[in-house]
Amino acid sequence: IAPTPDSHLSSGQKHGSGPQVPCRPMASFDVVSEVDHQEVRNAVDQAQREIANRYEFKNTKSTIEQNELVITMHTASEDRLNALRTVLEEKLVKRKVSLKGVDYGDVQEATQNTVRQVMTIKVGISGDKAKEINKLIKEKGPKGVSSQNQGESIRVQSKKRDALQDVIAMLKAEDIGIPLQFQ
Repeated sequence: IAPTPDSHLSSGQKHGSGPQVPCRPMASFDVVSEVDHQEVRNAVDQAQREIANRYEFKNTKSTIEQNELVITMHTASEDRLNALRTVLEEKLVKRKVSLKGVDYGDVQEATQNTVRQVMTIKVGISGDKAKEINKLIKEKGPKGVSSQNQGESIRVQSKKRDALQDVIAMLKAEDIGIPLQFQ
């Protein structure tokens, strides 16, 4: 008889301490709303280079300034501001930054007959949005799925991975108004 790896243990003993109970861990994922700061910076840099070279922006004093996730656009008129915003949005979309989290301030009169607008990119899931997402999961999600707030993210748990995949598909199909990622 060939010895087995556990042959030195007396009958009934197993490796580890205490009784071995077959336990299936809960599968889970987090729902978050984040943006890659580097991609935003790259999009702003590309937009600045493009407006410096485009004929329609010559002599309009058009600038884009970034401070973290707050972007300020200056230009000569509201018409040029709309064009500037379009250029910036195109660059953000190319860099895979969702426009769902973008919030525009009012157009303001600035010095020397120019206009200014502030664009803010929101990150994190607010309390209201978290309640909305939790309510969606409870109403439309599969049975046995639970969700809870964890600061600016939501933890979704279930014993079945298929149920979690169904929740991800359902949240992707819903228009919640903010960009969602699943970790």
